[in-house]
Amino acid sequence: MGNGFAYGVLAIWPLIAIYLYRVKSIQIATLWTILGGFMFLAVKTEVDLPMIPPLGKHTVPVVSALLGVWFVKNKRISFFKGLGKIKYLVILFVSVPFITAGLNGEAIVIGGRFFRGLSYYDGLSAVINQCLLVIPFFIGRAFFRTYDDQLIMFKVLLVAGLLYSLPMLYEVRMSPQLHRLAYDYFPHSFLQQKRFGGFRPVVFMGHGLLVSFFAFVVLTSAVTLWKNRVRVQNLSPAILSYFFVVVLILCKSVASIFYGLFAFIAIKRTSFRTQYRVAIFLVILAMLYPTMSILKAFPHQALIDVATSIDSGRAESLQFRFDNETTLLEHGREKFFFGWGGWGRNRLHDENTGKDISVTDGRWIITFGQFGIMGFIAEFGLLAVTVFRAYEASKLLKHESEKILHASHALLVAIIMIDQLPNASLAPWLWLVVGILLGRSEEIISKDKDKLVTLQTK
Repeated sequence: MGNGFAYGVLAIWPLIAIYLYRVKSIQIATLWTILGGFMFLAVKTEVDLPMIPPLGKHTVPVVSALLGVWFVKNKRISFFKGLGKIKYLVILFVSVPFITAGLNGEAIVIGGRFFRGLSYYDGLSAVINQCLLVIPFFIGRAFFRTYDDQLIMFKVLLVAGLLYSLPMLYEVRMSPQLHRLAYDYFPHSFLQQKRFGGFRPVVFMGHGLLVSFFAFVVLTSAVTLWKNRVRVQNLSPAILSYFFVVVLILCKSVASIFYGLFAFIAIKRTSFRTQYRVAIFLVILAMLYPTMSILKAFPHQALIDVATSIDSGRAESLQFRFDNETTLLEHGREKFFFGWGGWGRNRLHDENTGKDISVTDGRWIITFGQFGIMGFIAEFGLLAVTVFRAYEASKLLKHESEKILHASHALLVAIIMIDQLPNASLAPWLWLVVGILLGRSEEIISKDKDKLVTLQTK
């Protein structure tokens, strides 16, 4: 629990959002409300009310954005209109937790520890949580439809990175202290932030891995604007790109550094078609990963060998993750289709003491354990179909500036999806980024259909 200041900032966030929606466009207000909450609100400081998910870092900004859209901008969000077959993924996404609860009514006793069965009350609560999680996706789809809207996203991400780079660099030098200084506690294991003889910055995001991935997204935005010859606040995007390469390296997360360098080279040196092909390959890889893991067809050992050649400590960490993933996968296969649900039922426990002995790092294994393969298909399917829709829309783009933005955005979403295999970085602000890509793609396709209808009418 945080101090009074932590709860105070949480309480005034809706007021900040209302102000933003009053004075800014719906696009800028939404980005700063949801992204800003992730950047600055305290971790695990929450108000836990009955039925609804705890109101905290990941939910208050979403609710605030929803209130701003509805009551300040007087706009309505269409959840199913124009979605086509994607609506079945959305229905599956919000209904699976209710089905899971219905199939897990039995209590479990392990090593003297009691795990209660789930009720439909738990299922309804989980459905509400799923709805809150995906709302930014629909806000992005509804209100970021044009090239300028998409460009605003990249600009705001870059400005947010510039603002955050100062506290990030401070913690690289002084160790992660800002969350403790502001909110009176450290949100995670301090030892996990020590890397390569120094520290990973945490700031207010909760873990160094999340900050590193944020830095990767900012770097991708800078390189995209550089290739598009777009300046932000009269600053050179080329200089900013190299600056964030340095910042990303100082974050000391091998995976995010690899993502960043890969995206840098892909955006600057490869064609649009190549970027889409890479994005689609990554999406297919992510979707097939559970099956490949079950069949032992994924080259886990090869990745460990590569990590060993870089750093033995990282190799041990990767081996630890894969070992936990394997045991959790075996447990999850017992309830393959709809999972075990929450309250610790999806985790592994010592048969003698009941102690939790599992570590769930990847988003995919968390989703699979809780909601089974159907939950995985719903969640990862929404991410995947966005990239496929972007590829479909890319064939209709004429202007180079639009092609640059759209290809980079598709590649970014694909890497977001890949990062959910080793990590769990899928926060509401990333759902917003995904939804913006879908909204822009739908607009491109819709305009082309309108032109075709007009020509046929003439």
